[in-house]
Amino acid sequence: MSYAEKLRKWEELEEEAREVRRRSADWAFIESLPPRLREVLKYYIETGDIRRAARLAGMKLEDFRELLRRANVPVVV
Repeated sequence: MSYAEKLRKWEELEEEAREVRRRSADWAFIESLPPRLREVLKYYIETGDIRRAARLAGMKLEDFRELLRRANVPVVV
């Protein structure tokens, strides 16, 4: 498998994970949050970067994971 094929496959997997996060999210709950948390959750849903999202939220990783659970956003790896 060439580098370009591997890259294309990786991009497909990332898009699939993004779609799972989007579909599963409780958008009413997310929209009810304060602006900072709302935007950080949207950032996580789009990027999947849990560590950076937790840092941007000013939360410990385990606290951010709890917020994800409350927002019904799966951690897709």
